[in-house]
Amino acid sequence: MVHCWNHGNITRSKAEELLSKTGKDGSFLVRASESISRAYALCVLFRNCVYTYRILTNEEEKFTVQASEGVPVRFFTSLDQLIEFYKKENMGLVTHLQYPVPLEEEDAGDELEEETEFFISPPELPPRNLPPASGSSEAKEVALPADNSRVMEHSALSLSETLLQRLQGLDTSGLPEEHLKAIQDYVNTQMALDAEFVKTGSSNLPHLKKLVMVLCKELYSEVARTLPSLESMQRLFDQQLSPGIWPRPQMSAEANPVNIIARLGQLTSLLSSLEDKVKAFLGEGPESTHRRSLIPPVTFEVKAESLGIPQKMQLKVDVESGKLIIKKSKDGPEDKFYSHKKILQLIKSQKFHNKLVIIVETEKEKTLRKEYVFADSKKREGFCQLLQQMKNRHSEQPEPDMITIFIGTWNMGDTAPPKKITSWFLSKGQGKTRDDSADYIPHDIYVIGTQEDPLGDKEWLEILKHSLQEITDISFKTIAIHTLWNIRIVVLAKPEHENRISHICTNNVKTGIANTLGNKGAVGVSFMFNGTSLGFVNSHLTSGSEKKLRRNQNYMSILRFLALGDKKLSPFNITHRFTHLFWLGDLNYRLELPPSEAENIIQKIKQQQYSELLLHDQLLMERKDQKVFLHFEEEEITFAPTYRFERHTREKYAYTKQKATGMKYNLPSWCDRVLWKSYPLVHVVCQSYGSTSDIMTSDHSPVFATFEAGVTSQFVSKNGPGNVDSQGQIEFLKCYATLKTKSQTKFYLEFHSSCLESFVKSQEGENEEGTEGELVVKFADDLPKLTPIISDPEYLLDQHILISIKSSDSDESYGEGCIALRSEATESVVPIYTALTHHGEMMGHFRGEIKLQTSQGKKRERLYDFVKTERDEAIGQKSLKSLTSHDPVKHWECPSRPSDLGKNMADPLPAEEQQTSKPEMFENPLYGSVSSFPKPVPRKEQESPKALRKDRPACPDPGAPSPAIILTKPPEGESSKLASRQISAPFLPVPRMRSFTCSSSAEGKTTSGGEKTQGKPKPPPPSETPVPAKRPVKPARSEMSQQGNPGQTHRPPLPAKSPAVLHLQHSKARDYRESSELPHHGKHWPEEGPVSRTSMQ
Repeated sequence: MVHCWNHGNITRSKAEELLSKTGKDGSFLVRASESISRAYALCVLFRNCVYTYRILTNEEEKFTVQASEGVPVRFFTSLDQLIEFYKKENMGLVTHLQYPVPLEEEDAGDELEEETEFFISPPELPPRNLPPASGSSEAKEVALPADNSRVMEHSALSLSETLLQRLQGLDTSGLPEEHLKAIQDYVNTQMALDAEFVKTGSSNLPHLKKLVMVLCKELYSEVARTLPSLESMQRLFDQQLSPGIWPRPQMSAEANPVNIIARLGQLTSLLSSLEDKVKAFLGEGPESTHRRSLIPPVTFEVKAESLGIPQKMQLKVDVESGKLIIKKSKDGPEDKFYSHKKILQLIKSQKFHNKLVIIVETEKEKTLRKEYVFADSKKREGFCQLLQQMKNRHSEQPEPDMITIFIGTWNMGDTAPPKKITSWFLSKGQGKTRDDSADYIPHDIYVIGTQEDPLGDKEWLEILKHSLQEITDISFKTIAIHTLWNIRIVVLAKPEHENRISHICTNNVKTGIANTLGNKGAVGVSFMFNGTSLGFVNSHLTSGSEKKLRRNQNYMSILRFLALGDKKLSPFNITHRFTHLFWLGDLNYRLELPPSEAENIIQKIKQQQYSELLLHDQLLMERKDQKVFLHFEEEEITFAPTYRFERHTREKYAYTKQKATGMKYNLPSWCDRVLWKSYPLVHVVCQSYGSTSDIMTSDHSPVFATFEAGVTSQFVSKNGPGNVDSQGQIEFLKCYATLKTKSQTKFYLEFHSSCLESFVKSQEGENEEGTEGELVVKFADDLPKLTPIISDPEYLLDQHILISIKSSDSDESYGEGCIALRSEATESVVPIYTALTHHGEMMGHFRGEIKLQTSQGKKRERLYDFVKTERDEAIGQKSLKSLTSHDPVKHWECPSRPSDLGKNMADPLPAEEQQTSKPEMFENPLYGSVSSFPKPVPRKEQESPKALRKDRPACPDPGAPSPAIILTKPPEGESSKLASRQISAPFLPVPRMRSFTCSSSAEGKTTSGGEKTQGKPKPPPPSETPVPAKRPVKPARSEMSQQGNPGQTHRPPLPAKSPAVLHLQHSKARDYRESSELPHHGKHWPEEGPVSRTSMQ
């Protein structure tokens, strides 16, 4: 019997919420401990505070209450006995137990009905041969076996006759006479003997085995004679194995079915791999350690200006030889070429998405700036990817700084895939797709998640490998494959990375009916790539448009119970355990619109008015309300809803389904999604996000996303193995945490990091009452100084410190955060900030200062720093992206993501920092989509109060402190004013231009004449328009508008804006950079500003 006060696995914050609702002293409940397995936590409400007592069991399975003071040690045989005892007064608790808090009711019946819709009913059983009803029970038990034996005998006889008739009807002219006689003998007599074995429950069929041995005698001997020859051929052409004497595995000479199957398996494997090995040998020679895809030269037609006159030119990229060749005509001679060492940097224009500047080194060791205009932004991106691939391939670094990852998710609809699915892996179809020039660039890692997958592991793996080999000429290695019912995840990697991947872990969580069935749930894979931790989760959440809350619960369960990554990081869930975490799958979030809107939805899809529909996307709305995927990111959605299509076509959505209970509606929705979350200040760029158009066997379309992710190598200390470098030190100063809790307990900090030998625990902090019921925990300056295992800046500045604030009474975590050590200013005190989350909920904030001391050395430039983006000052700081940003915790961004950290800063930075508007680049932005250019600043935004404008600091220059660890608290009056102006429309995913570094904006910038230019928006350029002729002579339209009549701007005609865009642009006046964080709804901290993913997790 489960008592009403036993709440099982609810979270600590949920327990506090339930107790606070009662409002009665003495209210209590029991939940599972979050810090110790098989332990409990007794939570008691007294004077509006929650007190937690840990309940432990000893070796004799007796229960006792553990507390720091005041509670005598007593042992109880059961939880019931313990609770009854502490209902008495003065037993040592803060108050005696009086009012049990009952369990919340769950709509289990509705869930059962929803889930069972998708089960395939088992076939009906044949009628049972029941014994006569008369007689005693003993007689029935005796009669039943006798009756069954007669039935079995009759069935065996009739079955023999049937099989003999079938055998006579077959064409047996090609069978040897002795084989035909052996089959007839078995069917006539020996099959009945095997039936007796089956009747007794045995799985052994001795007579069938004898028959197989007779039939396969010659086959077995022939296979045994052929295998050594094939094995010798394989070893001859095997490139990865050193020559020598190879012991041949010994197998039994007996021709039984087990040995025959094993030999045939060997034979099949050898025959399938032999041709590949010979091809590899002939293509690359005996010295190659692995197969490598060759990228053919690719030519791009561009325009360049010479004396103000645009000229067509050809840029030929030869990745294999490491050359960039410039020609004046496609078939003409080479004008000049630059080797990979001479190409110093690529700089993308942010204003013109098809313009690129190439910085090259001339023969006289001088730099030359060459400017080109491509046909469109996709061509420019393809060119950049090829140049980046060239740099990576010819780099002198032994280990990569970055890798590319393909993420694919597909609900297969319980149907086998078509013969050709290569478009999926080439990112072809709708949305943000790759340019054709990038087709030859294979990704380093492929992660494929499927749902309702009818295939077996081996069959699906073979299809995937064959498809990838078809487009890359590489035999990818299987890193992991894990399946829960028909939810599967597969991870494949290039052969060259096989030794870089370690610590592979797989796990799953069931979230089906009663969280026990695996028809819904998640599978996950994690591993280390050199020094970088990677995690991948494929989930299939509850279906049904009305099941939004149940989907949220599914997500929380997966977050809590999916066991991946480093076990030492037990206080942290999977959102903090990995440098990069990717979450994919059929998340099943729908459009929250009535069925009557179905035809309107179809029309908007045909017109590609996705932004209007995304206003009603449940996932975006739930993320905006901080209910799921807190601090995750998603690329802009520019493709049609991926569900629910009619099978074998992508032209029609089947949104109605007739049920016994009536008509069921499945409105077109973006069910299939890919999101990600990375540590602050790490390099990650989403290069494509879309869906295929030619894979139509399911009612879902496959979705793809590709990423460029920074990785670190296994750094080797210059001091030699085993020596701790004492020169390095990490010091935390003036730290305090603001917690959303009703608990009355002391708190301490734990610091975890791979750069530390073990986690470090601090002393208890001092509690103070905060505003709106929050608790402020202050830690003195005597926090422990952390000593990293390696203090070389090349290593240390790539590291992160995970922080967990724990209670002293139960050792349970009340919040976790992440601090990046990538500070440009070492040896000095720098402000830090991170949000504190727990089990996917916002729990508070952590602030303070950090002083980082490293050894002598210089941090080298990473390969991914090769591509940068130039800030165009003509673009206003406000854009559609800023108005629709769905990443509420991004404040260190570029003008296209203008949620700068200054949103949180009420006090302006020092003058020298405010004037650092000179940097013209921020690192590696993702190019914007073809149709999504920054929009001009809404008038209301431009006329924001001066008090708000002055709070926006300019971006720091390279020598200033890193934005990752700068944050100050705004005055309460300012912040509450900002928090009260929240936009009602949900945020939308929008094009990313790179995270983690920023550039100053034109907004609020003082011109040489001393006038502010903030109130003058600049018109956006036409999509993918080449640079106008004589541009160096002719001023830009934005400049003309400023020099001429300020009230008149000559703008090109703009496309009609959707109601969603107009609504967002003309919402009630609000400074979005001040409040684009998650909405507070009065329960969170209105005085706090938003916090960027790039500065905290």
